[in-house]
Amino acid sequence: MNNPRLDLKSTLLLLALAALWGGSFPLAKIALAQVPPLTITLHRVFWSVLALLLLVRWQGLEFPRSWRIWGAWLVMGGLNNAIPFSLIFWGQTRIESGLASILNGTTAVFGAVVAGLLLKDEPLTMRRLIGAGFGLAGVAAIMGRQAFAGFDPRNLAQLAVLAAALSYALASVWGKVALKGIAPQMNALGMLMGSTILMIPVVLCTDGVPDLSLSPGIWAVLLALAMLSTVLAYLLYFSILARAGAANLMLVTLLIPPFAVGIGVVFLNEALGPGAIIGFALISMGLVITDGRLLRRIKKR
Repeated sequence: MNNPRLDLKSTLLLLALAALWGGSFPLAKIALAQVPPLTITLHRVFWSVLALLLLVRWQGLEFPRSWRIWGAWLVMGGLNNAIPFSLIFWGQTRIESGLASILNGTTAVFGAVVAGLLLKDEPLTMRRLIGAGFGLAGVAAIMGRQAFAGFDPRNLAQLAVLAAALSYALASVWGKVALKGIAPQMNALGMLMGSTILMIPVVLCTDGVPDLSLSPGIWAVLLALAMLSTVLAYLLYFSILARAGAANLMLVTLLIPPFAVGIGVVFLNEALGPGAIIGFALISMGLVITDGRLLRRIKKR
């Protein structure tokens, strides 16, 4: 597509993707009632691998034989799944799902800065620096002055989610450099296989052998995390990327928190303070500045 644009179908797909990813935060919060955070990560990636493996075989795609690609998938699995999933799920043991989704919204701002520092074709412009400044201001508003007054487990949990966002940003750069020219479905499968390989020994050493005698409701939540928030979400992700381009796809970052917060309020009785709302507004403004398109339209008018 020469001129990717956000048409009606792409917009609906973008909203569906935001709902799937936004819903992953409340789903994880529910699963934490019976399953440790690291084990939730293993469930999410393991069952996703089985589903994507069937899809790839059905489509007739062949696995690459290059060890370089398998190594790149292992790194991608760590940066884009194993590390951020585990940090977010652990963070949600201490903070609300909606708040975790808002902090995770810094991914796009981090991504712009990291790409500017590491990629020659994406220079670190003043606009990106200003956007990053708004993002940091949003984080400061969420964490509040008490973050500098003394130790608080909630602050540590918030930092864990921010570290997850940074890991996602590094993954975006790694994927662009190391995984070019490979079918997107194969990249998704290879990445999830890599994260599964990484998580199995970690879970066995920390949580032990996963308990399979879970309630039907928890099993439904874990499978929803894998099948909906991971497999289906990645298929939507690559479909939107092909139809509307990477710039339009980045808008999903703004749409995820409203879904996560809304679901958390309705089903989990969560409530967010004014600091979280102000922080979301500042982080959103940072993303708008980083993206630049809205500012260019205003300037033209």
